[in-house]
Amino acid sequence: MRRTRLAGALTAVLALALAATGCGDGSGNGSGKGNGSGGGTTAAAAQAPAAVPDRVEPLAAPAAPRLPVTVPSADGRTVTVTSTDRIVPLSGSLNEIVFTLGLGGKVVARDITATFEQAAELPVVTRAHDVSAESVLSLRPTVVLAESTTGPAEAVAQIRDAGIPLVVVKPAKELADVGTRIDAVAAALGVRDSGTALNKRTEERIDAVRKGIPAREEKPRVAFLYVRGSAAVYLLGGAESGASSLLEAAGVVDAGKESGLEKDFTPLTSEALAQAAPDAILVMSKGLDSVGGIDGLVRIPGVAQTPAGAAKRVVSVDDGVLLNYGPRTDRVLKSLVGQLYGEGK
Repeated sequence: MRRTRLAGALTAVLALALAATGCGDGSGNGSGKGNGSGGGTTAAAAQAPAAVPDRVEPLAAPAAPRLPVTVPSADGRTVTVTSTDRIVPLSGSLNEIVFTLGLGGKVVARDITATFEQAAELPVVTRAHDVSAESVLSLRPTVVLAESTTGPAEAVAQIRDAGIPLVVVKPAKELADVGTRIDAVAAALGVRDSGTALNKRTEERIDAVRKGIPAREEKPRVAFLYVRGSAAVYLLGGAESGASSLLEAAGVVDAGKESGLEKDFTPLTSEALAQAAPDAILVMSKGLDSVGGIDGLVRIPGVAQTPAGAAKRVVSVDDGVLLNYGPRTDRVLKSLVGQLYGEGK
C-alpha cells in the first residue's frame, strides 16, 4: 500500500505484512457486490461480495496527447514531458488513471497493486510503494508518474538523474481528491480534454450511486479495520485513515472518527472498539481472508462484543480499489451501499 494514501502508519505495517506473507499487497477483484444487509439494522452479511471482472473502463473516445507539456510536480519542481510513448506509473492508482484515460497501450510497467486485467501482465517495478530504479530504467521510460510517498528518495533521484521526466502527484484521501488527481495525470500526459471527460463521467457515476442511498433517521456506525492475520496486525481507522470520506458518502458514520480517533490508525483494542461501538465493520477483502473470514474476524478480542461483531455484520471491498479515489470509486461506493443496505433497497 501507500505510505500516506492508507496513512503513514499503515504502509509501514503493510510492509511488515508483505514480508511475513509474501503475498504482495493483496489486491483483489474490482469492487464486487455484496449480499450484506441493512447497515447495522437488519440481518448480517453472510459472505464476501461476489467477484466481478477486475477491469478498468477506458474512455470511449480518448484524446491524443498534445506535447510537449510543462506541468508542476507535487514535490515543488516543474517538469517538461515530451513523449508518452513509454509510461511508467509507480502506483496502482496511477496505473488505473492512465489506463482509464485511454493510454494503457503506452504503459510499460506497473506497481504491485495494479492487478486489474489490462495491467496484470506488465512487469512489476515497485513493492509496498518502494520503487526499483534499476527496473524502471531498464524499461526505457519516456515519462514516470510517482506519488509524493514513492521512495526511497535515492531511487527517485536516480530516475531523475538519468534524465527521465518524473512527475509527482499528491495522494488522495477523500472523494474531493478524485478530480484533482485525474486532472494532474491528464495534464502530465498531454490529454487535458480526456481528464475533463473522465472527471465528468466519474462525478456523474458517483452522484448516481449517492442518489440511491436509502434515507435513515439514525445513520449506522461503521468501523474501518485494517487487519493482516498472518502478521498479527490489527488496526482501527480514525479520521485520517482515508476511509471516512467513503463511509460518509455512503450515508454512514465513521465509528472510529466519531469516537475521537483523530489520526490515521490506532492499535485495535477492546477498549477502542467499545468506544467506537460499530454497527458494521469495513475491511479489505484480503485482510478478511487473512484472519479466516468473518468467523475469524469476530474472534479478534473485542470484536464479538460490538453490535457489528455480535451480528457478524461485515462489509468487505477489494484491497486494490478501496482507497484509490479514482475512476472506479463509484464502484467502491456502490459496493459499500449494496452491502450496508442490501441490494436494491
